[in-house]
Amino acid sequence: MPLTSAAADALGVVTICLVVILSLFGLVCIAYSFYFRSRVRSQGFSQLSYFSGPWIIRINIILFAIWWGVGEILRLSLLRHKGRVLDVLDYKWQETVCKCYIVSNLGFAEPCLLLTIIFLLRAPLQKMGSGALCHGWNGKTALCVLLYCLPVFFLQLVIILIGPQLRSRLKRLPHYFTITAAHGMQNATFCTYPLLNTILLGVFASALTVYLFWLGRRILKLVINKGLQKRVYTLIFSVSSFLPLRVLLLGLSVLSKPEHFLFEALAFSAFLALSCCAGVCICMLVYYPVADSLALGDLRDLEARRHAADETISLVANQSNLEESGMSPGRNSDASTKRGSISFRTYQRDGTSSGPFVELSLFSPSRDATPPGSPPPLGWPMRPLLDLKTGRGSEFAQ
Repeated sequence: MPLTSAAADALGVVTICLVVILSLFGLVCIAYSFYFRSRVRSQGFSQLSYFSGPWIIRINIILFAIWWGVGEILRLSLLRHKGRVLDVLDYKWQETVCKCYIVSNLGFAEPCLLLTIIFLLRAPLQKMGSGALCHGWNGKTALCVLLYCLPVFFLQLVIILIGPQLRSRLKRLPHYFTITAAHGMQNATFCTYPLLNTILLGVFASALTVYLFWLGRRILKLVINKGLQKRVYTLIFSVSSFLPLRVLLLGLSVLSKPEHFLFEALAFSAFLALSCCAGVCICMLVYYPVADSLALGDLRDLEARRHAADETISLVANQSNLEESGMSPGRNSDASTKRGSISFRTYQRDGTSSGPFVELSLFSPSRDATPPGSPPPLGWPMRPLLDLKTGRGSEFAQ
């Protein structure tokens, strides 16, 4: 079935809209990550520093997804019709754009996106000394992603460069093994997917899928929360299903001519598969961890406020009892007349003071409101301190 201009434009517009939605969602997640990191630093949520550790790698996932989406837009035949953006280029330059798209997306953006997901999943399995809390973990991980991506990028580039020579030497080799662009309706140029490049991507994706299953099995042994188990299952299912599906659809696209509707439908379906995979990964690895950590910080602050309110009520009741029994001297002292504070002493039966002077501020119920370096007020709830070596609360402080 020949591809009509209206059908090509419709699929192109839907592709652009999906890329814009994915990009906007990614930018919102980036802003959310920066907000979470600034809150951890400003309010002293040291217990949550582990969850903000891999923030650069999380942002890299979004950046690689946006990079991949921009490449998918440049591939569209919508931009190459007569009078459109890329129509000013001749066939040779449009073919060069298609070659750059293959190398950029299949050789760099997609492998880097998948490798970043793998490294981010490995972070909880590493020791505290070498995991996300380790100084320089983000930089080392980003460097490892680039190094592991280089072989795939180099092989994709070599296949693109030696494709014409390979086809001229091997006369029986079908053209769809190496061709990157073809003429279509209205002299438009269609970007195709060379079968050799697709096979290379399939080998890489298969290796990562097998490793992801092994990695997910180890993670599930450590996860005891059912909600987190569902997220891990969702992440593994999305990557292990959408990624092979994309490779399969790209491989089947060589069975149809670029100017036919079947080719464009297969290419759009392959784009849709990876866009769904990228969206799920951004949700599971960027948005939900940040949202849960912020909710945990709010819960901790609310719990501290609740304990402070309980302490205040009990102290007011004790002070009232003391006043009724005539055992509360110093009512007009400077410390006790401070606005928004409660002062009290402990007394023995003979009326003499037996304990230190304690003051609680009504308007500063949070522990973090005390000046830096000053001892925390007495009477605040006990909180666990995070041991950076073991990752567990080893001590308690007021």
